[in-house]
Amino acid sequence: MKNTKLFLFFIGALISAACLLSCSGQSDTQSQTYKLKYSIFFPATHGQAQAGIAWAKEIEKRTEGRVQITIYSSGSLTPADQCYDGVVKGISDIGMSCFSYTRGRFPFMEVLDLPLGYPNGQIATRVANDIYQTFQPKELDGVKVLYLHAHGPALLHSKKEVRSLEDLKGMKIRSTGLTASIVSSLGGVPVAMPQGSTYESLQKGIVDGTVGPIEALKGWKQAEVIKNTTNCADIGYTTSMFVVMNKEKWLALPPDIQAIITEVSNEWISHHGKIWDDLDEAGREFSLSHGNKILSLTDEENLRWKKAVQPVITEFTKNKGADGKKALEEAYRLIKKYTINPPPLPDKALEQQS
Repeated sequence: MKNTKLFLFFIGALISAACLLSCSGQSDTQSQTYKLKYSIFFPATHGQAQAGIAWAKEIEKRTEGRVQITIYSSGSLTPADQCYDGVVKGISDIGMSCFSYTRGRFPFMEVLDLPLGYPNGQIATRVANDIYQTFQPKELDGVKVLYLHAHGPALLHSKKEVRSLEDLKGMKIRSTGLTASIVSSLGGVPVAMPQGSTYESLQKGIVDGTVGPIEALKGWKQAEVIKNTTNCADIGYTTSMFVVMNKEKWLALPPDIQAIITEVSNEWISHHGKIWDDLDEAGREFSLSHGNKILSLTDEENLRWKKAVQPVITEFTKNKGADGKKALEEAYRLIKKYTINPPPLPDKALEQQS
């Protein structure tokens, strides 16, 4: 009987100790502060940088300050074309930049940047996330993908009027990644450079024009150094952008914080899409206020431009094989799906700085 009591006392003591250790560990986890560095290539005043900042603040709010995120905008921590590697190497914990700034690094994701005729940023952003979730390309296995976003249809912005392929022939056009092939197919001469270098290059005549969403005319002030925009939305491509996290840092976070970050990230997909469209409208108005023209292609010329870029799409499927063909078919399907049934707008709009 005495031995039985001693045994039960011993077992009880072990259970109590285990509970104390468990509660102590849980308390430590709940009280620990996780400080993260977030590298964003956009300038701090740009709407998409503001969306990233709001995302970080929302995570801090929902984690009750357990996660604290320091923002490094304008590529101040890692330049735009080094942002992804900066996350992989741990220079930054989180990064936002464009896949196309490191051409060839993300061959599968190039399907998103093909001239498929994206109607707006909301749809482009939804397509980008759906394509990633469906195919889970291995080229992104080195990071934790939080979410993607993508701008509305890229148009041609130039100093001189461009109304035909003949007008564009030989012009030096700023481009990135797969965009270079699109510019070449239209008869232009692609010049690779990130958005941050475009204003000065246009101003100094290093390039004659640029391709990108019309939002860039205000967001990057390019309306001050161009005179015309050619509306070629039927071959409008997008530039897909990532928000990724260092994998080791992600795995080191407690499950409840991971769940909060995932929840906020999923919500911010629609925020970014709406902001892209709002910024496109602001860019259009800003450009027109500077006396710039928005030119339309004739129906006949529009068909010529669509035919001219078709080899770029064909080349993608040829190089990527069956997977590339499936991804392309899915991208077309998603564009059609979201055009017929537009993605829902966010419940609450983010406040944007002008």
